[in-house]
Order: sequence, then C-alpha cells, then structure tokens
Amino acid sequence: MVEHLQRYGVINSKKVAQVMETVDRALFVPDGNPPYVDSPMQIGYNATISAPHMHATCLELLQENLQPGMHALDVGSGTGYLTACFALMVGPQGCAVGVEHIPELVASSIKNIEKSAAAPLLKEGSLTLHAGDGRLGWPECAPYDAIHVGAAAPEIPQPLIDQLKPGGRMVIPVGNIFQDLKVVDKNLDGSISVRSETSVRYVPLTSREAQLRDY
Repeated sequence: MVEHLQRYGVINSKKVAQVMETVDRALFVPDGNPPYVDSPMQIGYNATISAPHMHATCLELLQENLQPGMHALDVGSGTGYLTACFALMVGPQGCAVGVEHIPELVASSIKNIEKSAAAPLLKEGSLTLHAGDGRLGWPECAPYDAIHVGAAAPEIPQPLIDQLKPGGRMVIPVGNIFQDLKVVDKNLDGSISVRSETSVRYVPLTSREAQLRDY
C-alpha cells in the first residue's frame, strides 16, 4: 500500500511512509474488508474511514506540524487510524487528541489502537480519544500545531481557528456537494492564510443527530 502511494507521488517523505507502515490499517477497517485497497470504507453510523491516499495526503500536508512534542487534534476521528499516526509522529512528549461524536466509534477506536503500535501512547496518556462535537475542538490540549478534520464543513468552524497555534496548520474539507481540501495556516501574527489543495468528497461535518437520522 505504502509503496503504491510512493510510486504515485502521494507519499514523498520518509516520515509519512514510516508511520503508515507502522500503523497497520488492517486493525482499523471493519472485518471482511480488504484493508490495503486505496478506497474509503463504511465503518457504520454513516461514517467512513478515508482512503489511504487521503490519509497520506493529509499527513504530508501536516508533517512539519507533527514534530516530536507538538500537539495535534483529529476531528471526526472515526476508527482512530489517523489519530494513531499523529500520536506516533508527535511521540510521548507530544499530545494527540481524537474527537468523535459517535460514542460507539470512540469505544471501538480505543480497542483498535490498543492492538496497534500506538498502544503504549494511549496507555501513557499522550494519545486520548473523546466523545464530543468536534466542531468545538478540544480546548483542554489547545493550542494545536496540527488540526485535521475528517468531514466536510460548510465553512471553517471558528473554534478550530481559535485553537490553532500561531505557526500551526489545519487541513479541512470545505463545501457541500463540491468540496475542496483547504490548508489553513495561522501566521505568527495570528492572521489566517487559506489555500485549496485538491477537490475531495467527504461525509458532512454535522451533529450526531443529523448523522444518525438516516442510519
């Protein structure tokens, strides 16, 4: 899987290749699904695990903000896969937080991580997963060097901008039917720069009630 993503130029850095080799996606996809196929998969509750190329793209965009000791927030953490990658990159001195509003997914993501290479970080407490509305961020560990949002927002939630550290970067899909993966950089003076990286299709960033309405 990683070699495929390297061959197609999605993964360029050794650090991203290493973390995606270390965190086994097979532990995070529902049983019976081919874990290394480059496509998103349903995980229940109208949620998905992103395709490996999207995870790789986000890790590449955030890697400078996932140095050892830094703080990272994963909004809509789902299976816990990307949160585990963040935790390994920021290490035991860092802080990786996953926020997911479906409690059952939080519980299963903890079980997934307990089987993975990130298990010691979960045990030591530098990696935490919480049930909550990710649109509000997670103020306890703010400000964050890196924020990833795994669902599409109609616009960038202000609490997430507020919780981004000066010098920090957020990657978030924005839009309704047509979505762009936005790269949001908070400059050292606190001003915000936003650029579009690529066109994407994500599930909507919404309330738990709205997400479960048709489930």
